[in-house]
Formats: sequence, structure tokens, C-alpha cells
Amino acid sequence: MRPSLLRSASQLLRRNRRRDYSAAAGGQPERKVAILGAAGGIGQPLALLMKLNPLVSSLSLYDIAGTPGVAADVSHINSPALVKGFVGEEQLGEALEGSDVVIIPAGVPRKPGMTRDDLFNINAGIVKGLCTAISKYCPNALVNMISNPVNSTVPIAAEVFKKAGTYDEKKLFGVTTLDVVRAKTFYAGKANVPVTEVNVPVVGGHAGITILPLFSQATPATNALCHEDIKALTKRTQDGGTEVVEAKAGKGSATLSMAYAGAVFADACLKGLNGVPNVVECSFVQSTVTELPFFASKVTLGKNGVEEVHGLGQLSDFEKEGLENLKGELKSSIEKGIKFAHAN
Repeated sequence: MRPSLLRSASQLLRRNRRRDYSAAAGGQPERKVAILGAAGGIGQPLALLMKLNPLVSSLSLYDIAGTPGVAADVSHINSPALVKGFVGEEQLGEALEGSDVVIIPAGVPRKPGMTRDDLFNINAGIVKGLCTAISKYCPNALVNMISNPVNSTVPIAAEVFKKAGTYDEKKLFGVTTLDVVRAKTFYAGKANVPVTEVNVPVVGGHAGITILPLFSQATPATNALCHEDIKALTKRTQDGGTEVVEAKAGKGSATLSMAYAGAVFADACLKGLNGVPNVVECSFVQSTVTELPFFASKVTLGKNGVEEVHGLGQLSDFEKEGLENLKGELKSSIEKGIKFAHAN
């Protein structure tokens, strides 16, 4: 990789951090981040990106196989985070102990023709086991759920934590950042505006029609897009995962962009924990924004996780229709997760 590309990647994650911490150099809290599923297609690039994050002092990499090699590889990077690899269930507790943020990309990836729902039975069981361990070894950690289907795995995690008596709705997040990343990228390309200046809220859930980008609230605003453009951008954002699965022709899913999105959200969580003000990202959390118990919208992150769950703001007629259309599917996915947690 050319030095200029590496610098650019680092700057995307760090662009606001120098301002946030310039007055606190040397006084930064030590933070441990654990990645569960660190040897997988998302886990490996995510481990690389978290190793580059100067807010991370300890990086714990866990998987059922392969993590010693990943940890050795990543540990050679000349950034401050200390890296340890853990493998197998007997080392899971040690991997988790003392973690401030736990990121869960563990599970099987999508394949051509596979929906996120097809992943359910395998990934639901994996998530349940990992969350049982989290409730025992680091019950106060912020949990960033990447494992699909997020619309179901977040409710599963909530039920596991409730059963263990450790549930804190402020500390459980479904990572929907990839939907935001895609919406920003697609909007910038179509509106011909600088992508680094774009912001697009994405609400709802994290699968198909439950993904609702609010292009009417996109900044910078543009008059260049007609209704058909907005419909096409919305569908492309909703189908972004399928677009990658098909482009990889059965060889993988959206691993690299997901790792980037996961690193962006974890970085926001760390900033919030460290007291940086006005850290706002979209996430799938316990919510009263709609009648559904979980919903993705903008949240303010702070020292205890979620400080505020924001409302939806003014929606266009197209977005209002999309909101009503997604509720049935999202409700079903949430209920499926809750049912699994109680039945198994």
C-alpha cells in the first residue's frame, strides 16, 4: 500500500481526533477493545483498523481458530495498542475480561442467493453463546453487534443480558454504520458533492426494506436529485450487501466496507466513553422512537453509552411510506430473536 493511501485511511478515522484530544495528550484513558470473530473476513481488517486507532491501548482478538496468527501479524504494526490473540472457548473469558468495547463480527457470511434471514439459525446460536460470556466477564462493556441478522441478534443479546441480570439498554448497539457509509457514498456520487462532507441519517433496521436512508435530510442539500433518483438511491442502499455478494461471485460478502464501518462506530463509542462531546452516529438500539422496541436512528454517545436517542425529524412523503412499509418486517425479525433467546 502506498504511504499516501495509508495516510488517507488513517485520516478518515482520525480527522476530528486531534482537535478532540490536543489538550489532553498523555492523559488519555486506557481502553481495551475485544473483537469476537477476529480471524474472519470482517474480523481481520477490523483488527487492523482498530490497531491503527490511537484510542485503543489493548486489543484482544478472539476466534475459534486462527487468531494467534492474526494477532502476531497485526502486533507488528508500529502503533501503541498491545495485541493478544485468544483461541477456543476456554480462552474466551480471558479475552473479554476488562473490555470497554466488545465488537462482534462472528458468524457465517452471506453467499449468493442467501438473505440475512438465512443466516439466522447459525449466527443466533453463536451470538447467544458469546453474549452469555460477555455478561459474565465484562458486563459493563459497550457491545457492538455486527453479526447478522442484526435485526434479530440485538434482541437476542438483550434477552441474554436480561436473563443474566446485566442488561443495560444504553450499552447494546446494532452496528448499522455500513448503511450510512453506503448512503453517503451513493448520494455524493449522484449529487456530485464531496463525499467527505456528506451526512445522511439512516433509520429503521439493517436488512432490505428495513433500511431507510433519509435523503431529504442529507447534507449538503442538493436540488440535483429528482424523485426517481431518490428512489434509486434508496434501493441501492438497501441492496448494497447483495450488490457486493453478487460482485464477488460467491467468494465472499461485504467484509472490507463492513470492517471500515465497524471501526468508525467503535471509534465513536471510544470517543463517547472518553468524554468527547456531541458524538452522534446512527445505531440500532432499544428505542421509543416508534412503537417497535428496537429501532435505528441517530444516537448521542457518551460516558455510559447511549446518552440520547434522537427522533426521526421531518420526513418526506416517500420516507413516511417507507417507514410504514418496514415496520412489519422489522417487528417480525425482533420477535424472532426474542423467541430464539427464550426457546434455546
